[in-house]
Amino acid sequence: MGDASQYGHDEPGPSALSSARARLAADRADTLARAAALSRDFDGIVAANALVAVDDEHDPEGGTTAFERAHVAALMAQAREHLEDLDRALERLERGQYGRCEGCGGTIPPERLEIRPAATTCVRCAGSGPRRA
Repeated sequence: MGDASQYGHDEPGPSALSSARARLAADRADTLARAAALSRDFDGIVAANALVAVDDEHDPEGGTTAFERAHVAALMAQAREHLEDLDRALERLERGQYGRCEGCGGTIPPERLEIRPAATTCVRCAGSGPRRA
């Protein structure tokens, strides 16, 4: 059997580690691109507001603009947090701890890691505790 099927065992094969590293790198690149786009959007919102005299209290668009700015800022914070999660996953991979559940110490199923490369818990532990990757 291939390394993918061995991934659920104690020692993943080199191919499985390479695949995990590639998934983490791709997810990181996508997240960096998303963060850059959000930053440009945020800058655009701020710049557009600077061109007009904004009176949020009386301007019918003021509330919408404030909401857009807050929404983009929240999405940027999520992207930064996801980048931190991916960086920690890469560190776990280098230490040989990637794919181990932080809750029970068991193996995180490869299918879960394919969907959530930065996952730190197995499905059972993820369902029983506070929501986390």
